[in-house]
Amino acid sequence: MTTQSRPGHGRPDPGLDAITSERGQLINIAYRLLGSLAEAEDAVQETYARWYAMSPQQQDAIRSPGAWLTTVTGRICLNLLGSARARRETYVGEWIPEPLPERTERSTGRPGGATADPADRVTLDESVNLAFLVVLDSMTPAERVAFILHDVFCHSFAEVAEIVGRTPAACRQLASSARRRIRASQPSATPAAHRAGIVRDFKQAWEAKDIDALIGLLDPDATAIADGGGLAVTFLRPIEGGEQIAHAWIEIARRRTGAMTFLERTVNGQPGLVAQQDGVTVTVYAFDVAGDRIRRIWVVRNPEKLRRWTTG
Repeated sequence: MTTQSRPGHGRPDPGLDAITSERGQLINIAYRLLGSLAEAEDAVQETYARWYAMSPQQQDAIRSPGAWLTTVTGRICLNLLGSARARRETYVGEWIPEPLPERTERSTGRPGGATADPADRVTLDESVNLAFLVVLDSMTPAERVAFILHDVFCHSFAEVAEIVGRTPAACRQLASSARRRIRASQPSATPAAHRAGIVRDFKQAWEAKDIDALIGLLDPDATAIADGGGLAVTFLRPIEGGEQIAHAWIEIARRRTGAMTFLERTVNGQPGLVAQQDGVTVTVYAFDVAGDRIRRIWVVRNPEKLRRWTTG
């Protein structure tokens, strides 16, 4: 690990090196734990604030700054998760994790510049698709932390135990419980190209106002959930049933006004759609596809969660 000099001391400053080498990893961990990139960035900022609040002697006593930063970030996220349920009691309507676009679609400023978006640091793999994040949100905070840090980021249960304040054996049980939840909620894997084809067929049927085609693409027990955060008009309660969703989507199509365009886009690494009103992204649609049917649709309209989506 290379080091830089601490100003005024002329000797290595592991904290500066940790910023360049660990920040991306911390953002990846925090986003998966919190489901919000804004909150993840705040958690990581708080972690570094605590690092720089220590004296040079205290910093030098830390053998692995990267491990220390991970532990502190994990604890901050654990505390945030513990208060999230109370905060969401005042949230208007349903809460959906913040959707992320592909890097090429993000508004990030100049590559490598100081204004680079933290979203650029998030690896879009299976552990950040919306279906996965929604299941994570149903777990207890301790389960979520144990599972993400051990199963996704390969930290030992001894390391996890330092964060959640339990024994390694208890953390092993937490991760096992979380694993069972994931297995129970996830269907057999559907090839990405096939998922994209189903989403494309849905888009075409919706634009054609073909209700029979929509019903054929939706699982009879499908669910649609919308998140407007009280800042955009949505349906406040989930819509249950494929037929009911198809009728709702036809009604949306009939009420549509202005120059609305639907585009196929990647949402958290999965095939999805975005709606642009007069060139501005106003809605992101994420889909959970099993076989030839859509099981779940997530509709994100809260503008605070769409800041990282460009107009293409």
